Amino acid sequence: MIGALKFGPQALVEEAMRFNQHLAAGLSTLREVDDVDFGCTPKEEVYREDKLVLYRFKGDQPPTAKVPILIVYALVNRPYMVDLQEDRSLVRNLLARGEDVYLIDWGYPDRSDRWLTLDDYINGYIDRCVQAVADRHGLDAINLLGICQGGAFSVCYSALHPEKVRNLITMVTPVDFHTPDNMLGHWARGMDVDLFVDAVGNVPADLMNFCYLMLKPYRLNFQKYVGLVDILDDKAELENFLRMEKWIFDSPDLAGEAYRQFIKDFYQGNKLINGGLEIGGRAVDPINITMPVLNIFAEQDHLVPPDASRPLGGIVGTEDYSELAFRGGHIGIYVSGRAQREVPQAIHDWLAARGG
Repeated sequence: MIGALKFGPQALVEEAMRFNQHLAAGLSTLREVDDVDFGCTPKEEVYREDKLVLYRFKGDQPPTAKVPILIVYALVNRPYMVDLQEDRSLVRNLLARGEDVYLIDWGYPDRSDRWLTLDDYINGYIDRCVQAVADRHGLDAINLLGICQGGAFSVCYSALHPEKVRNLITMVTPVDFHTPDNMLGHWARGMDVDLFVDAVGNVPADLMNFCYLMLKPYRLNFQKYVGLVDILDDKAELENFLRMEKWIFDSPDLAGEAYRQFIKDFYQGNKLINGGLEIGGRAVDPINITMPVLNIFAEQDHLVPPDASRPLGGIVGTEDYSELAFRGGHIGIYVSGRAQREVPQAIHDWLAARGG
């Protein structure tokens, strides 16, 4: 008998049998799963300060690009998402095209970092990393690739230090924090961040992760684990799943003062759009961004909706502004098969057209 749900008792029995078969196969597969690691590309440490480490990645061939790229990742997750595994690596694919890639690893802030401000991160750490890379290559300016919150930092840095940035690339970067489809923005706007930071000091990573998971509670807390059963008999897919889970829950705490300022000035004040943003007592005016800009956003991004990224083109001073809309989500833009084919090549081609 087939009812309104379009399945009958026989189909239910067959589905239950398949479910049990996957579970039984999983008992065998789980015994074979190796430790899931990340960061497939060799790299060397070239600069260290406090908990920050600046790395330079090593490709199979020497880089051919004239100007290196410095990746500035967000504070809220670990940066190895850009080099997750051999077949899912933005870094590896950029190196394969001749780019010279550096990355800032922010480390894990502890209570001693409670009072770090956005000035410390942007005019301090980022500026010294930019200078370290520029000095190694004898350059006055390098290419900056900012990701998510790191993209917002890179926009601020480029506005404050335009003479040190040759080309600016932003990926899934929020600029307008008050778009109607930005759920995270709606939540943050109603937050008493002074009370919160005064109470907790540094912001616990587990609390931040819980907020992100609740943006899509059914999909991220239930559906994906039900779907896990379907891959229990596939060792490679299971290791991919576990590697991603490790990244999601390997988040650092956030320095309290920097978090306070970011919530107030960006999420609540929306000052990149409305004006009035100051970092370290200096006005941040995006009109000072006169270098070429490539803005890459994901069309199905639930954390940074496209409408939150697109306004960058309307506030920068450059006449050389380009956009790349990627068909995927906030994470898919790094790890999907399409991302491996399209994003690194687009970045390389865009940079090559501007002399590296």
